Amino acid sequence: MRIGIVCYPTFGGSGVVATELGLELSKRGHKIHFITYNQPVRLELLGNNVHYHEVNVPEYPLFHYQPYELALSSKLVDMVKLHKIEILHVHYAIPHAYAAYMAQKMLQEEGIYIPFVTTLHGTDITLVGSHPFYKPAVSFSINKSNAVTAVSESLREDTLRLFNITNDIKVITNFIDLNKFDHDFTDCQRGMMANVDEKIITHISNFRPVKRILDIIKTFYNIQKTIPAKLMMVGEGPEREPAERLCRTLGITDKVVFFGNSNEIDRILCFSDLFLLPSETESFGLSALEAMASGVPVISSNTGGIPEVNEQGFSGFLSDVGDVEEMSANAIKILQDENTLNQFKRNAKEQAQKFDIASIVPQYEAIYEETLRNCKA
Repeated sequence: MRIGIVCYPTFGGSGVVATELGLELSKRGHKIHFITYNQPVRLELLGNNVHYHEVNVPEYPLFHYQPYELALSSKLVDMVKLHKIEILHVHYAIPHAYAAYMAQKMLQEEGIYIPFVTTLHGTDITLVGSHPFYKPAVSFSINKSNAVTAVSESLREDTLRLFNITNDIKVITNFIDLNKFDHDFTDCQRGMMANVDEKIITHISNFRPVKRILDIIKTFYNIQKTIPAKLMMVGEGPEREPAERLCRTLGITDKVVFFGNSNEIDRILCFSDLFLLPSETESFGLSALEAMASGVPVISSNTGGIPEVNEQGFSGFLSDVGDVEEMSANAIKILQDENTLNQFKRNAKEQAQKFDIASIVPQYEAIYEETLRNCKA
């Protein structure tokens, strides 16, 4: 198949999933065309089966805000005709499904029908989409999609609760390529992050308020009072400065490392002993899954799709949002005994195997094939 993929080309989970999906599909012989405003951060390999097409948004003094949806839909029309793309897969309802529908209608005027699959990732539903200003456009885009998927059962239920949806929504979970988590880093490299007697605790996100970054600092503060430890904070966002300020107030600045955005997440996770994800809400929890694939147990909140990923008492522990004391106690329970820690690490890897890319990508292929059949019927 010749597949066009539209996503945000950023460090966020939806962009990562879309990119990894496209690369895996290309290995299976499909022709993949990424269409977005920047090359996706994890798209390193361009070749016969993988192509990138940049969406340029010309600046006009007439517009106070430049019309990205208009530029994207026009680019989609051009790319479908030029490369004979058979189906579009757009990640996020707004603005991508909206632009895909406009492209579909423009192409129909020329006798070309291009179906599109929309994957809902979370923010397009729980934040942007639920705002009254955008709600009609989100409902419209989802209902006009030829097929719709959501990355967790929790997100599917949220979508049906928040919007008037007449379309069927199929759950296809996020995934990881387990082959990429077979690390061969050495223990001496671990020494660059922490002393031999220190445990390494990690968090990775975009540092938005919904991630409850200050809860991470407070949880770590409690842990390090009992167990020698270092905290690795990976990512950038508005909560970084308040988090650094709290570290100074608590006197733990020397025990917390703020990396910013990093392309060495696999290396950081390889040496980690515990992962913290106390989010207010998560549609899935891809960062937790990546940690588990590296053999890192997870202390998380029990909200959204996280319980579908992190199994209570097996790959880690779940607590109510904001329950820093329980999260701290559970973390210490895992870390204070080496045998317990090693068992949780093995369990985390075992749990991650349920989400291997090899078993998830065929589900998307089936969606594409079914959508194309329905359009030809």
